[in-house]
Amino acid sequence: MLGLALGLWQWERADDKRDYLARLAAAPRLESPTDTPPPGARIELRGEYLVGETLFLDNRTHEGRLGVAPLTPFRDQQGQLWLIQRGFLATGPTRDDPSIDTPGGVVRLEGRWQASGDAAPLYGPNREGNRLQRIDPAAWSLGEGFTHAGWLHLEQGPGHLASWWQPSVVPPARHLGYALQWWGLALAAFVIMLVGARRLARPDSISSPSKESPR
Repeated sequence: MLGLALGLWQWERADDKRDYLARLAAAPRLESPTDTPPPGARIELRGEYLVGETLFLDNRTHEGRLGVAPLTPFRDQQGQLWLIQRGFLATGPTRDDPSIDTPGGVVRLEGRWQASGDAAPLYGPNREGNRLQRIDPAAWSLGEGFTHAGWLHLEQGPGHLASWWQPSVVPPARHLGYALQWWGLALAAFVIMLVGARRLARPDSISSPSKESPR
């Protein structure tokens, strides 16, 4: 029963992942939306970076290199405050503060929206100097919060670095494979139990009392 239940769970997860990927593919293109964008939406913004407010998401890897992801607040022309994940900046193993140029003046950006969700557990403080262990909009003390709960993964525009982020989604086919494995194990266990039960039920499996030899 456990194998059947786990297989069904994986089958349902495959359906959920297919739905999620379909929503990402169908996500709209929006320009400076005032409502919180749906996950995966393509967003276009015009405004200005808040120069000097960049923090760095620590311990990123890209193409075999170690580095950080610069995170810079951005105010659009409607006055909304966004958090921009600008890409990958190679640093190597040094713990010195990274050096990065942030464009000034009005610029146009395009990227993919990621809504805040369940965060990975932390083992120690999130912020060390200008480095963060995970993205947390509360790490900025700007006198106001970000307009929307999430951040924009920059794909085009001034200040863009090498793109490294991809939606972290286990492919539906892998969940289907797990489901078939669990059901295969459940079937194998059922066959073993059935064969064992038949062997126990055979008459010759019951030992008859030994006869005493004549004296």
